[in-house]
Amino acid sequence: MTIKREELEVASESFNIYVRRLSNDSGSEKKSPLLLIHGARVPGIGSFDLQDVEGGSLASDLARELGCSVYIMDVRGYGNSTRPEEMDEPPSNNSPLVRSSEAARDIGAVVDEIIRREKSTSVSLFGWATGGQWAGYYTALHSNKVDCLITHNSLYGVYSEHPSLGQGSDMEDSEHSGQFNFKKYGAYSFNTRESLFTGWDRSIPIEDKTKWRDPRIADAYSNAALASDPTSYSRTPQSFRAPLGCLEDSFYLATGRQLWDASLIFSKVLIIRSERDFWSRPQDPEMITKHLVHSKQVRSVTLADATHFAHLDRPEHGRNQLIEEICQFVSED
Repeated sequence: MTIKREELEVASESFNIYVRRLSNDSGSEKKSPLLLIHGARVPGIGSFDLQDVEGGSLASDLARELGCSVYIMDVRGYGNSTRPEEMDEPPSNNSPLVRSSEAARDIGAVVDEIIRREKSTSVSLFGWATGGQWAGYYTALHSNKVDCLITHNSLYGVYSEHPSLGQGSDMEDSEHSGQFNFKKYGAYSFNTRESLFTGWDRSIPIEDKTKWRDPRIADAYSNAALASDPTSYSRTPQSFRAPLGCLEDSFYLATGRQLWDASLIFSKVLIIRSERDFWSRPQDPEMITKHLVHSKQVRSVTLADATHFAHLDRPEHGRNQLIEEICQFVSED
């Protein structure tokens, strides 16, 4: 089955949002199109479509298995989408950029374009980490346009403890309890190649990481991340920029606050959490499940012994199960 790729641009307020469409030649488009939404740092292509490496493209695998169009987007400030002008200034000049409300507006613009292009009534959303937080925010406002909401390793809120993101972490202002540390974190961050593997390596429970994660995937992932920002190679060490609004939002979620309410969602919802995830907590899927009182169908799944990066790990370390769970849930009436 041949996968075709098409590059698109969608207007969202004053920003141009980059979108990639993957379609197959099966001629079957019975299911709602699926939109994949990246997380806090690496944009859509690096996260979901490392097409030159076997096992590097979640998007193409889902397009083959589901037989529907799969879309990937870059939220404003990321990858090939327009960056806020403040990202050309020093990070300390401005507050964290691209909060959840803005990301949700970008998702909305892309969803409307997908519905128009595909002549569909709704879209399914898959959000990884902060991408799931953004997708949930959008779905709470526009549940009528979402067939399935799928979150993977995302925070939800309510529970007020977190081992690394919440109160007592360096994200909290030491002089103002419960407030984000604006002195340390500005508008955006510079991310090196090495920084992409700190948490990933720590969560892999064996010394030889190559047995868990294909080195070719790691290289392609970090190369794509650096290539996503035209300024990456102007700095030593090389680094790409990523907005920090999602980090401020995540700090609030980690301290027990909510940014959106799952009781507003009527769509089908699949909550996936990796057992070894360092971002979400076991309480997050528990609370969102409890709050989904109007959802048509709810399923919560734990990927046993999997990491935050299950879709980029070797198939037997969570990737295969992740794909199976998504395809099964989307295909159910």
